[in-house]
Amino acid sequence: MSDTPNDSNLLAGPKDPDHQINPEVLQNISVTLSIEVGRAMIKIKDLMRLTQGSVVELDRIAGEPLDLLVNNTVVAQGEVVLVNERYGIRLTRVVPASERLKNL
Repeated sequence: MSDTPNDSNLLAGPKDPDHQINPEVLQNISVTLSIEVGRAMIKIKDLMRLTQGSVVELDRIAGEPLDLLVNNTVVAQGEVVLVNERYGIRLTRVVPASERLKNL
């Protein structure tokens, strides 16, 4: 018997190897986190006319919460804050897991 772990040992937990995922493996997976201020649909001819100083109107009203997305799935909403001269987001609502699963 070898001491080298195989892929099934990395993903399997000690109780039921067929139905458990080792949390240590999940914690090292990278995801893309992004904040969405709003969206706009414009025609290509209008896109081609944009120059420095142009304004594009978004579909959100000022003061509405921003969306926090993980791998393009909304997981929370929040508001912009400054943290040591950098932008951050204060979460005001976290989307329940059951709701997120509906959108997959």
